[in-house]
Amino acid sequence: MYYSTNYSSPIGEMLIVSDGDAICGVWFLDQKNFKSTLDEKIIQKDDLAIFKKVIIWLDDYFNGLNPRIDFKLNPKGSEFRLKVWRILSEIPYGTSITYGEIASKISQKMSAQAVGGAVGANPIAIIIPCHRVLGKNGKLTGYAAGLERKIELLKIENLLNSD
Repeated sequence: MYYSTNYSSPIGEMLIVSDGDAICGVWFLDQKNFKSTLDEKIIQKDDLAIFKKVIIWLDDYFNGLNPRIDFKLNPKGSEFRLKVWRILSEIPYGTSITYGEIASKISQKMSAQAVGGAVGANPIAIIIPCHRVLGKNGKLTGYAAGLERKIELLKIENLLNSD
C-alpha cells in the first residue's frame, strides 16, 4: 500500500507518494508516466513524517537553496532504470550531464536513447534530478513534465539565464 499527499509547487501541482518508509514517487499531476511505477492502492495520508521532510526539501529547493536529502528514496523500476536513476542522483546541484555521458558510465556499448527512456521514466521528479540531463552539445531536450518546467528548474539552479 502507498500513501500520498499533494504539493503546490511554483511550477505546478505535484503528488508525493511513499510506502510509509521511503519516497516512491514525486510527479507533476500532468506529466507523462504519472504513477506508472506503482501497482498498489494509494491512500491520501497527509500527516506522514516523511511527507513533512519532503515538503520542506521542495520548499527550500524552489527558494533557490540546495537542500540535503535526509529521507529514504525507493523508486520502483528495472535494474537498468535503477542504475540510471542512481547516476542521476549523483549529478551535483547546479551542474548538468548529457544522455551520452550517462550511457558511457554504464557501458561503452550503451545508447543515449536507452538512457533517455530510463531518464524519462524517473518516478521521483526534482529529487532525482533528471532535469539536469541535456542532449548532445548541451541541447535542451524532453522532460516528462514538459520542457517549460525543465527550463524553470534549470533556472532555479542557475544553469540557464532567467531572461
